[in-house]
Amino acid sequence: MTEIQTRVLRGAEPAKMLRQTIASAKTLFEDQSGTSPTLATLLVGSDAAALAYRASIERTFKKVEIAHRKVELPTETTNSQLARAIQALNNDPDVTGILVLMPLPKHLDPHVVLENISPLKDVDGISPVNAGRLHLGLPSLKPSTPAGGLELLRYYGVDLCGANVAVVGRSNVVGRPLSTMLSHANATVTLCHSKTKNLSQHLRRAEIVCVAAGKPGLVTGRMVRKGALVLDFGVNVTADGKVVGDSDIASLEGIASAITPTPGGTGPVTAMVLARNVLAAGFAQLEGTLDALQELEAMLQCPLPDISEFLEPIQLQD
Repeated sequence: MTEIQTRVLRGAEPAKMLRQTIASAKTLFEDQSGTSPTLATLLVGSDAAALAYRASIERTFKKVEIAHRKVELPTETTNSQLARAIQALNNDPDVTGILVLMPLPKHLDPHVVLENISPLKDVDGISPVNAGRLHLGLPSLKPSTPAGGLELLRYYGVDLCGANVAVVGRSNVVGRPLSTMLSHANATVTLCHSKTKNLSQHLRRAEIVCVAAGKPGLVTGRMVRKGALVLDFGVNVTADGKVVGDSDIASLEGIASAITPTPGGTGPVTAMVLARNVLAAGFAQLEGTLDALQELEAMLQCPLPDISEFLEPIQLQD
């Protein structure tokens, strides 16, 4: 197989463009509301990946000057205690958005989060209301990780219309909503998961492979077609403290047309989209409805660069 030049799609530049959008939206929100936006993150226990994500949020929110309140509960927290903590944040007028950091300790039921978080403060789009509205194509707060990935593709000129896309992973925060968002963008989507037989067979048919399975090095160069674009959402912390994705970057070099690294790929855009979602939640609360997001969508979208900044937009290869 002849090697091709693999492009590395870094998230720093689209994140920088989003930062400009966020600054303008923040000024408008503060003028209209008379208050400053605040994100509350809720951490139960001390999971390494959750701590790494919270640290990333902290860095990003300092850059965009959005307040970040860190709420921590012990590992032995019960479901009822978790529900009460979420309800307290729902009722706190100083909190604009709420993010419960995953994964939760194994004894806790994730549905407690879904059922108790206010849809108007649900900045990761996991509540039944936001998830249902996303599925129906109605204005909603969208999960920041898949939304960030699509902003990255949009920034680099990837046309999703008609593209064959394989999504690996079906979590409620990445894989499932990502599949829905890709479908709304007119891609043809195959959703793969832990029970999928012959995973490589499905991946080799895809022009774009999106991996969000939580398994380091799951997708290798032998599993994808030549010229595929690999979008890696994985964030895994190894025993030696290294942060790695779900794809084997070394084996994809020379086979994939483009890849996103971990760290430095989808992560920076995800954090900026989360900041954007806090502002979107604030505007929705001012109007008392998620329908208010319809008019805000264009204003909050990442500006596109002059395409001359790149040698050429990413072209999917048949």
